[in-house]
Amino acid sequence: MEYSTAVIEKAQRLEQLLHRVAAGEALATANKTLGFDLDQAQLSQAQAKYEAGGCGWEALLDGRYGHAQKVHSGIREWLYTRKDKDAGVRAPQLAQEIKVQFGVAVAPGHINYLLRKRGLTAPPGRPYQQEPEDEAVTDGQTGPRESIDNAGIFFPGRREGGNGSGGRD
Repeated sequence: MEYSTAVIEKAQRLEQLLHRVAAGEALATANKTLGFDLDQAQLSQAQAKYEAGGCGWEALLDGRYGHAQKVHSGIREWLYTRKDKDAGVRAPQLAQEIKVQFGVAVAPGHINYLLRKRGLTAPPGRPYQQEPEDEAVTDGQTGPRESIDNAGIFFPGRREGGNGSGGRD
């Protein structure tokens, strides 16, 4: 299994810490020098793991491998500039463009997550749609004209609609 350089360096620093403490250096001083924050119980655990693994730094590898990042910094920068240029482009379209340009499949939800972290997402909800600008002048009033031609249908007269009494008032 291949480990990242950060994981290997951490194991090697932990080995140095174990050697320093074994040589008589105080745990607090060794922690501070090598960038750790181990207590006595964690030190004992690391010492046992080190000795059981043959006293090599390889025994101190923490076993976490992580996963390769799909969306590296180059893709993120492209994504941010693309969204800056056209604020109307949405995540599914960006996912398709990333797949075509970089050959990496990214979920639209992850793209939204990245854009939200940078503050480039649209406000939540449906987009606002403006009313058409129909400025008709009617009786000195400006604004959209509403038709009242069929208003009587909803308010029938006395005989046409009735009040449900069957003709008795």
